Amino acid sequence: MKQSLRAKRMAKHHRRLNQVPSLNLVSLMDIFTILVFFLLVNSGDVEVLQTDKSIKLPASFSEQVPENNLVVLVSATDVIVGGRSVGSVADLVAATGNNFAPLEQELKYLAQKAGPLKVEDQLTGRPVTIMADQKVPYQILKKVMATCAAAEYRDISLAVTKKELPANGGG
Repeated sequence: MKQSLRAKRMAKHHRRLNQVPSLNLVSLMDIFTILVFFLLVNSGDVEVLQTDKSIKLPASFSEQVPENNLVVLVSATDVIVGGRSVGSVADLVAATGNNFAPLEQELKYLAQKAGPLKVEDQLTGRPVTIMADQKVPYQILKKVMATCAAAEYRDISLAVTKKELPANGGG
């Protein structure tokens, strides 16, 4: 028996609905490839220094990105070099003179482990980043910086939290 056009169309429609849909993996792979390249290109732009929860860094409009140097952390209670405590802030304040002996000893040990300075680095010294709580007095920071300089760590950077520039462009 001959089917009408309407019956043929409905049969074709029902056959199409009863089929199991297939997943087009080519388009999915294209999307993931683009996503991987995007993440690879944009992942190298940000470098974050690991901070201790006990310190709150001061805010600044600094545009310089931090380098991966030796970190001297000065919290409200401790002085930590490379993740190892070398003394307390109370001992640092009580120390006479401009240098803090335990910090200087640790820095000299780390400098000895790193090997001698290159000729072009003799003038600037070794790089070091000082992370101090925003409430740490300047006298303590001054003593830490003097100790770093005495131990050949004269390329000193102070870590801050980056603030966004105001919309009006003023400082």
